[in-house]
Amino acid sequence: MSMTISGFTMVRNATRFYFPIKESILSILPIVDEFVIALGKGDENDKTEEEILSIGSPKIKIIHRIWDESRFLNSAVFRDETNAALKECTGDWCFYIQADEVVHENDLKEIKDICQKHLNNKEVEGILFNYFHFWGDYNHYLPFHGWYKNEMRIIRNNPEIISYKDAQSFRKKDNSKLKVARSNAYIYHYGWVRPPNTMKSKKKEHDSIHRGKSNTEQVVTYQEFNYGPIGRIPLFKGTHPKVMNERIKEFFWSDKLNYGKQITKDRDLFKHEKIKYKVITWFERNIFGGKQLFGYSNWKIV
Repeated sequence: MSMTISGFTMVRNATRFYFPIKESILSILPIVDEFVIALGKGDENDKTEEEILSIGSPKIKIIHRIWDESRFLNSAVFRDETNAALKECTGDWCFYIQADEVVHENDLKEIKDICQKHLNNKEVEGILFNYFHFWGDYNHYLPFHGWYKNEMRIIRNNPEIISYKDAQSFRKKDNSKLKVARSNAYIYHYGWVRPPNTMKSKKKEHDSIHRGKSNTEQVVTYQEFNYGPIGRIPLFKGTHPKVMNERIKEFFWSDKLNYGKQITKDRDLFKHEKIKYKVITWFERNIFGGKQLFGYSNWKIV
């Protein structure tokens, strides 16, 4: 039986904040029949639309949006914009990929096959992915407790399924969790791989949206983001998606990073640096065979 897949996302100011939006779209474009983008009106000098249009694919459908600042509190606007894109999807399955997420070409067949396998199994309402969270540069990642190991990124095209909370995940309108099938595919998350000054600016805007304040009220006078001692972070031994090759070659802020192991006291600790999370991570790896304890789980495995 034939099957269609819609890709979809929402974004604003991608070029200003160093989102790999072009690479994100390109990474799943071969297996989707359309790609819907809810594109928020950005700053005057932002080139996000030009970046998207440079792909030159007839699959791409842009919906121009203006973000509702009254919906900034708790990042509800992210949910609204995700739902706006989802509503325009026509495929049997809807593949949600955020603007800082990329899929490896080696996983595309696995993804398409699992969608085909469960096409007529209405019990399966979503597909669960594994995650690589990169930190500071493209060589270090965070396989630690506190950084979500899984998330659903494909959902059945069902009007009862909507974006949940700050658009990290999905639930039904009655707030019930979705039943999902687990895939072996990975999402490569580059949301924490930005030049330190851009990372600080992006985090400042995100925090202002979460608290319900307009980013237009901000004055961009900030210090650079401090990633901490990256020498304590594990090295990534795998390969990155090919669509990321040029961006990785352009990596230019190594002199701004601390590749040592000494934790300084001039900032708050990140989750992966705290004793509690280190202890839980050790138990997960050495006692529970990698199973996440007390972790985030917004789904039911079938």
